[in-house]
Amino acid sequence: MANIQPLGDRVLLELCENKEQMKGGIFIPDSAQEKPQEFRVVALGTGKNDDNGNKIPFDVKVGDIVLTSRYGGTEVKVGDKEYKVVNQDDILAIVG
Repeated sequence: MANIQPLGDRVLLELCENKEQMKGGIFIPDSAQEKPQEFRVVALGTGKNDDNGNKIPFDVKVGDIVLTSRYGGTEVKVGDKEYKVVNQDDILAIVG
Protein backbone atom coordinates (compact mmCIF):
# COMPACT_ATOMS: atom_id res chain seq x y z
CA MET A 1 0.00 0.00 0.00
CA ALA A 2 1.15 3.50 -0.75
CA ASN A 3 2.13 5.75 2.12
CA ILE A 4 -0.73 8.17 1.39
CA GLN A 5 -3.21 9.28 4.05
CA PRO A 6 -6.25 11.19 2.76
CA LEU A 7 -7.57 14.12 4.80
CA GLY A 8 -11.10 15.26 5.58
CA ASP A 9 -13.87 13.37 3.77
CA ARG A 10 -11.52 12.12 1.06
CA VAL A 11 -11.03 8.46 0.19
CA LEU A 12 -7.94 6.77 -1.29
CA LEU A 13 -8.87 4.30 -4.03
CA GLU A 14 -6.72 1.73 -5.83
CA LEU A 15 -7.54 0.94 -9.45
CA CYS A 16 -8.87 -2.60 -9.87
CA GLU A 17 -7.56 -4.47 -12.87
CA ASN A 18 -10.07 -4.07 -15.70
CA LYS A 19 -10.98 -7.21 -17.52
CA GLU A 20 -10.27 -7.01 -21.24
CA GLN A 21 -13.49 -6.73 -23.17
CA MET A 22 -14.11 -8.51 -26.45
CA LYS A 23 -17.08 -7.91 -28.74
CA GLY A 24 -17.43 -10.23 -31.70
CA GLY A 25 -13.73 -11.14 -31.51
CA ILE A 26 -12.63 -7.47 -31.50
CA PHE A 27 -10.64 -6.16 -28.53
CA ILE A 28 -12.07 -2.95 -27.05
CA PRO A 29 -9.25 -0.77 -25.60
CA ASP A 30 -9.58 0.91 -22.19
CA SER A 31 -10.05 4.32 -23.78
CA ALA A 32 -13.21 3.09 -25.57
CA GLN A 33 -14.73 1.30 -22.59
CA GLU A 34 -17.39 2.87 -20.39
CA LYS A 35 -16.29 5.80 -18.23
CA PRO A 36 -17.03 4.56 -14.66
CA GLN A 37 -14.29 2.38 -13.26
CA GLU A 38 -13.98 -0.01 -10.34
CA PHE A 39 -11.69 0.88 -7.46
CA ARG A 40 -10.90 -0.73 -4.12
CA VAL A 41 -11.05 1.51 -1.04
CA VAL A 42 -7.55 1.57 0.48
CA ALA A 43 -7.81 4.30 3.13
CA LEU A 44 -10.32 6.74 4.57
CA GLY A 45 -9.66 10.33 5.55
CA THR A 46 -10.04 11.87 8.98
CA GLY A 47 -13.75 12.54 8.41
CA LYS A 48 -15.97 15.55 8.08
CA ASN A 49 -17.85 17.35 10.87
CA ASP A 50 -21.45 18.53 10.71
CA ASP A 51 -22.58 21.96 11.92
CA ASN A 52 -22.68 20.73 15.55
CA GLY A 53 -19.13 19.35 15.46
CA ASN A 54 -20.19 15.69 15.26
CA LYS A 55 -18.26 13.38 12.92
CA ILE A 56 -20.17 12.29 9.83
CA PRO A 57 -19.55 8.56 9.26
CA PHE A 58 -18.21 7.31 5.93
CA ASP A 59 -20.60 5.37 3.67
CA VAL A 60 -17.74 3.10 2.54
CA LYS A 61 -15.13 1.06 4.39
CA VAL A 62 -11.63 -0.16 3.55
CA GLY A 63 -11.84 -3.11 1.15
CA ASP A 64 -15.11 -2.06 -0.55
CA ILE A 65 -15.19 -2.11 -4.35
CA VAL A 66 -16.72 1.14 -5.61
CA LEU A 67 -17.53 2.89 -8.87
CA THR A 68 -16.42 6.43 -9.58
CA SER A 69 -16.26 8.64 -12.62
CA ARG A 70 -13.10 8.30 -14.71
CA TYR A 71 -12.47 12.05 -14.65
CA GLY A 72 -13.30 12.79 -10.98
CA GLY A 73 -10.72 13.05 -8.22
CA THR A 74 -6.95 13.30 -8.38
CA GLU A 75 -4.94 10.46 -9.92
CA VAL A 76 -1.68 9.41 -8.28
CA LYS A 77 0.79 6.77 -9.47
CA VAL A 78 3.15 5.16 -6.95
CA GLY A 79 5.47 2.57 -8.49
CA ASP A 80 3.34 0.47 -10.81
CA LYS A 81 0.07 1.02 -8.91
CA GLU A 82 -2.51 3.65 -9.77
CA TYR A 83 -4.49 5.41 -7.05
CA LYS A 84 -7.18 8.06 -7.01
CA VAL A 85 -8.07 10.46 -4.18
CA VAL A 86 -11.75 11.47 -4.27
CA ASN A 87 -14.26 13.16 -2.01
CA GLN A 88 -16.70 10.66 -0.56
CA ASP A 89 -19.47 12.43 -2.54
CA ASP A 90 -17.67 11.51 -5.81
CA ILE A 91 -18.20 7.78 -5.21
CA LEU A 92 -21.12 6.67 -7.37
CA ALA A 93 -21.86 3.20 -5.94
CA ILE A 94 -20.60 0.25 -3.94
CA VAL A 95 -20.30 -2.93 -6.04
CA GLY A 96 -21.97 -5.82 -4.20
